[in-house]
This record gives sequence, structure tokens and C-alpha cells, in this order.
Amino acid sequence: MYLQPLVDHFNDSFTTQHRTTFRPFVLEGDLVSGIFGPIRISSLFTPLTLAENLQTIVGHKAQNNVSTYETKRLYSDEVENLLRSDRNAAVSESIINFDRLCRTVHLMNYLPVVHLQGSVFLEVDPRHILGIKKDHGAYFEDVIERCGLATKNIVILTSLSNQYASYYEELNNGLSNYRKRGYQIALQFDAEAQNNEFFDFIAQLSPNYVCFAGGDVDLLRHPLLLDRLQQLKTLVTAIGAQSILKQDDQQQAAAVARSTGFDVIHGSHYADVPQSSVAI
Repeated sequence: MYLQPLVDHFNDSFTTQHRTTFRPFVLEGDLVSGIFGPIRISSLFTPLTLAENLQTIVGHKAQNNVSTYETKRLYSDEVENLLRSDRNAAVSESIINFDRLCRTVHLMNYLPVVHLQGSVFLEVDPRHILGIKKDHGAYFEDVIERCGLATKNIVILTSLSNQYASYYEELNNGLSNYRKRGYQIALQFDAEAQNNEFFDFIAQLSPNYVCFAGGDVDLLRHPLLLDRLQQLKTLVTAIGAQSILKQDDQQQAAAVARSTGFDVIHGSHYADVPQSSVAI
């Protein structure tokens, strides 16, 4: 797909929406990147594969590929917008804008490889979800349609820690809004979030995927954690979802995934599977 018209469209939309002359999206060759302050964001796609068959790909996770960007000048309208903003509102808006820019970059970069199997997993900061009060996913739905794709092929993934336990109701409402628009939903968490409140949240939200970020492989072998993961797998099966084990650079994680019954594996080690990893 010819990307320049999309880059031009999203730059035009950005300048209009933010009342600025800055155009953040850049196309160089077949690579789209986005400029956010002193950094440049492009895309890295890594595969999610079935635990029982690493050749079977269920989707690709879009990750930020970040490099530095030398800011050539500061636009006067950016200074004025900052000075007019309440500090807390400015921080919240910055998180939302960064999230949207990254996902727009990833979606444009995904188009040349959209023929690959499965869905694309796009991460959304929980603070973004909490910062938007209604119509979650409406803004990005326009981006998806402009790229010729459908929300059903997009998985909204959000990573949660114990700090968000007090906001599960708001997160449930926001993520449910995404689902009403046809998006798939994935929750990611680590060992610290292994508590009954989080299990209740999973049961209430009933996401399409539940992902456990494994961390140290020795931790994965701990009997109490293995027992908890098996409980999680039972819950995930009961709600009709799929379980994902995220474990970077550790072959042993495959055995852990199979022993706990996890369905899918995501990690850089598994990017070595032929024709499964795309870096752009």
C-alpha cells in the first residue's frame, strides 16, 4: 500500500486538531515514524505463537522502536498551548497523545505486512483509558478505517499492576467501550498482580486474552506461582479466552507454558521461528 497519502492525511489531521504547524509523521522509504519531543518512534512486530506448535502464529505484538530525535526548533504555538494548560491536564493529554501517535505509526507500518497471520496487538496505557471519559476507541477507529482495516483485527492490550486496583471499575467501563466498537481486549499483568481482586476483574471484563509477563524464569518455577497460574488458566478457559505467557529469551518458558496449560507464547526467543518476526 502506498503510505504517503496516509502520512499526509494524519499530519493534516494532527495540525488541525492541535492547532499547530508541526507535522509528526515521517515516511522514509517504507518506514513510518512519529516524532514526539526528542524521540522518534517506529515499529517492531514480534509474533505470538501457539505453545504446542511454535509454527502457528495467532498474531503480532507491535512494540515501540525508539531512537533519539534532534529537535530543530520549538514552535511558538506549542509554547502557547503549554502555558495555557493546567499541569495535570497537560500530563494526561500528553499520555493520550503519545499513545495515539504510537498506535497510528504501528498501524501504518503494519499495512505492508498485514498478510501475516492473526491480529495485531496494540498496547494502550491504562492512564489513557482512565483519561478518556467516553467513546473509547472512536478516535482510533477513524485511523483504522482510513488504513482500510477493521477493529475486529485489532487487539487492545493494557498492562496492569496493583496500583490500578482502585480503578478496575473505570477500566472495565473504558475497555468495554472498546469492545462495543469491535476491538478485541487483552489484559497483561505480572506476579505482583496475582490477587483475588484481579481475578474478579478478569471474570467481570471477560477479555479475549489474558497475558502473564513471566519475568525471571526461576520465578516461574516457584510452586505457589505455578499453582496460581493454573488457577488463572482455569478462569481464562471458563470465560472462553486464551492465555498468553510473555517470557523473553528463555527457552524453558515453553515447558512452563505447557505445564500450566497456557495457550500462547510471546517473547523474543520465539521470534526466531521462520517468517514470524518483522522489524520495521
